[in-house]
Amino acid sequence: MTAGRVLAILAIAELFGMAPWFSASAVSPTLAQLWHLDVSGTAWLTISVQLGFVFGALVSAVLTLSDIWSARRLVAVSALLAGLATVGVAVSRSASSGIAFRFLTGATLAGVYPPGMKIAAGWFREARGWAIGILVGALTLGSATPHLVRWIVSPDAWREVLLIAAASAWVGASLVLLIPSDGPFAAPSPPFSWSAAPKLLRDPAVRLANLGYLGHMWELYAMWTWIAAFVAASETARTGQVGEVGATHRSVAALITFGVIGSGAVGCWLGGRLADRTGRTTVTSIAMIVSSGCCLVVGALFGQSLWQLVPLLIVWGIAAVADSAQFSTAVSELAPKDYVGTALTLQTCLGFLLTTVTISLLPELGRAVGWRWSMSLLAIGPALGAWAMLTLRGRPEALRLAGGRR
Repeated sequence: MTAGRVLAILAIAELFGMAPWFSASAVSPTLAQLWHLDVSGTAWLTISVQLGFVFGALVSAVLTLSDIWSARRLVAVSALLAGLATVGVAVSRSASSGIAFRFLTGATLAGVYPPGMKIAAGWFREARGWAIGILVGALTLGSATPHLVRWIVSPDAWREVLLIAAASAWVGASLVLLIPSDGPFAAPSPPFSWSAAPKLLRDPAVRLANLGYLGHMWELYAMWTWIAAFVAASETARTGQVGEVGATHRSVAALITFGVIGSGAVGCWLGGRLADRTGRTTVTSIAMIVSSGCCLVVGALFGQSLWQLVPLLIVWGIAAVADSAQFSTAVSELAPKDYVGTALTLQTCLGFLLTTVTISLLPELGRAVGWRWSMSLLAIGPALGAWAMLTLRGRPEALRLAGGRR
């Protein structure tokens, strides 16, 4: 089987496998009513996934599960379990059990996302940045699909959204097993070392790359989680109508959210393609400057026609994730070879922990001052991230990035 065909199968498998991530977020207004959740409780439908992912990533790294089972088998088993956890959310009768199943969803998806990138790296030596960009794009599109399903089905068919996401994960589990091996360039996962973490945090170049990643993560998942609420509030402000029309606004917002998150797949492809050619600090800095600007400008279009608002949201969706794969690639190039596994795990865990802060802060800010300017809070992250990557660009260690292309 050729590397190109493997990448195609892997990308489709990951697209299906990641559907559970935002499955509950897509139906969060309904779950909030059924389980009597306030704004903070609704935020936990996503925060629990983020925390579960951190837990799963640490366990997988410490036990080197992708070496014990092979990355393909780990992805298949994890996607199967993610589907079962999503069914658990669908049959839950209380918020406590639903959020517990969402935590398990995140923990199992930690066995779908990073091992998938390991498989891609195992099949590509040249154009690895492009291949991983394609894969992250597929993951992004897969994360967006529950919002599309939410738009297609009736408002009271919330269980169907969850069950379709679960079935999608099982399809992904089956597809990844069609790949014959972890690849001709596959290598054992670098070991995780608790003692190495402080050394990595003191390394100036690695620290700057991690700061760039943290700036990126400050924005990304909060925007993905709450963009539907922002669009629905904007439409309500534009029309001044609530009730049944408000439900229509949420349906339209679901479709737009799919388009905004899904457009990130284009950004991932472009980011991976350009980073190998022009440099990682260049691509990440430009992407974060654009996305930070979108955070600041989007409030000016709040309450305006969708023909005015949506184009900016699509640009934002592309820019917000165009740099995503490049931070892990940069850390793998900057960290000492023996500590690459620890560096990547540390970066991932810190980033996903930070997402819980902005996911919880944003709706509280929206409730306090209104949704119109709430997204401005997110501009802080990519602005600081761009500063970190531009600072890294001026350091001699940056010559280790992308074959000297910085």
